[in-house]
Amino acid sequence: MPNIKSSIRSVKTDAERHDKNAPVKAAVRSAARKVETLAAAGKKEEAQAAFVNASGLIDTAARKNVIHKNAASRKKSRLAKKVNAVK
Repeated sequence: MPNIKSSIRSVKTDAERHDKNAPVKAAVRSAARKVETLAAAGKKEEAQAAFVNASGLIDTAARKNVIHKNAASRKKSRLAKKVNAVK
């Protein structure tokens, strides 16, 4: 535990930020995993529907500054590539 006052505050705000961001990141990871699983199984329509949901979650995370906007764009692009590759 830090002794310096600013470090004590920093630890507290880090914990608050983590508590707020962790569920959002977990939701994004779960949605992305669902899209990848459906795409790997060859279920194109279901994968597209899951991709739309995942896209919304990723955009929301970027809007809340949980993830960087370029990281959000990269995640969506990679997921879209996997969905479009399904025949």
